[in-house]
Amino acid sequence: MTFTLQQQIQQFYDASSGLWEQIWGEHMHHGYYGADGTQAKERRQAQIDLIEELLSWGHVTQASQILDVGCGIGGSSLYLAEKFQAQATGITLSPVQANRAIERAKAAGLGDRTQFQVADALAMPFPDASFDFVWSLESGEHMPNKTKFLQECYRVLKPGGTFLMATWCHRPTPPALTPDEQQHLEKIYRVYCLPHVISLPEYEAIARDLGLQEIQTADWSAAVAPFWSVVIDSAFTPAAIVGLLRSGWTTIQAALSLNLMSGGYQRGLVKFGLLSGRKS
Repeated sequence: MTFTLQQQIQQFYDASSGLWEQIWGEHMHHGYYGADGTQAKERRQAQIDLIEELLSWGHVTQASQILDVGCGIGGSSLYLAEKFQAQATGITLSPVQANRAIERAKAAGLGDRTQFQVADALAMPFPDASFDFVWSLESGEHMPNKTKFLQECYRVLKPGGTFLMATWCHRPTPPALTPDEQQHLEKIYRVYCLPHVISLPEYEAIARDLGLQEIQTADWSAAVAPFWSVVIDSAFTPAAIVGLLRSGWTTIQAALSLNLMSGGYQRGLVKFGLLSGRKS
């Protein structure tokens, strides 16, 4: 990962994670609103439901050594460690996030079964075959080299282990993205510190080349799209506005640009892609 991009991502999450936790809690990812996106539910419950639905979809019923790639402040890591009575490791580029995840683990009584550290997902500091479950929830979009990202996830996965990811994608091509679609994506990239996104079929092709078995993919865009309207509604409460002003310009810019994601889903450009597979 280039130094400049790493720094941008680190600074973005160092600045915004405290506000996100204050307004939204520990889970820094989409919510699940039913397969067609029509189920009304409390916002944090929707985020927990997304985790459970992903596990069900991926046929993950047990795990002992879990890696959470792009762990945020440990929301998924702690949830999975408790659910499966497992050891969980989380990595992030943000020291603020890693330290907060450690604090939250201790408060939850999970400090002895979890660890969090600052690490680059494209060069993970773990031996081959270290984990039986590698989980990546909305971190792939930050990776400048998608192939290297999946290669690293595959490398640290034990034989027989499961890889499960959910990530922002663009619509399948062909037809090629139009100039207007490319401009829309470029705006999202600038605001959320993304190098680029790819389509779900492209991720599937990478996974097949790596040798992942029992690959399955799914497009859950409809199920999660309502999330952004809920975020927009919550971003401009008095408490949130005060927090935004304290968090700095990058966070303010992200809040003012929430409609880019909402509009991206509405026009069928932005997709929420899932991929799972097993290492033979």
